[in-house]
Amino acid sequence: MTALEPRISVVTLGVDDMQRARAFYERLGWRAAASSSDDVTFFNMAGVVLGLYGRKALADDARVAVSAGPSTNASLAHNCESEDRVDAIMAFAEAAGAKIVKPAEKAFWGGYSGYFSDPDGHLWEIAHNPFFPLDKDGRITAP
Repeated sequence: MTALEPRISVVTLGVDDMQRARAFYERLGWRAAASSSDDVTFFNMAGVVLGLYGRKALADDARVAVSAGPSTNASLAHNCESEDRVDAIMAFAEAAGAKIVKPAEKAFWGGYSGYFSDPDGHLWEIAHNPFFPLDKDGRITAP
């Protein structure tokens, strides 16, 4: 029996308008990979690829019903080295077209975080977690 290795290679978000979604992430300063096309966009991240794919095409590929929008069952998170960096990223994301869902604030768990949503409603948490330090490459490991 082969076990599933504990890693994620690609996170794919279903989007309603590929050009709009791609433009939003490019305004965040991300660069689409050369393998992107009119139907799919890839962004190389620190060890993971973020994919944007049409919501209907994604549902068809998985053989599930198309959902009307994103689910609140999951969020993507970007951890920062400081509270000031969280504030700066939240402001930058808003200027790029993100909707601030929850302004950054002290969190009950001892950190500092806020949420924004992209144009398709996918939730992004921007957080500083003093209990999960970042390594020299900005990667996090749960202690």
